[in-house]
Amino acid sequence: MPIREARKGSAELLILAVIEERPRHGYEIGSILNRRSHGVLSFHIASLYPTLYRLEKRGLISGRWLEQAGQRRRRYYRITPAGRRVLAEQRGVWGALLVALVRVAGVKAVEP
Repeated sequence: MPIREARKGSAELLILAVIEERPRHGYEIGSILNRRSHGVLSFHIASLYPTLYRLEKRGLISGRWLEQAGQRRRRYYRITPAGRRVLAEQRGVWGALLVALVRVAGVKAVEP
């Protein structure tokens, strides 16, 4: 399975984990995912924003427009209590999946 396909299923987990730390705007979320994964997880704006809108519609995150002097208006996203619960559940599911992949397929973490 290409990394792109696996990434689709992990987008919620990744976004919730990044904004768990503090509120962030969309471009910043994408940049962090790209940087922390050493380019393996690069989300295009065309796929990132629809995912943010879906998470917001489901009540897992909330967005707020902020204007700062000398910058354009940005929408900052914050995780909600429901989002924290879903994040905890997804971490458990993905953790179990990773353990199973190691046991069955001999998958090992490899630094890019």
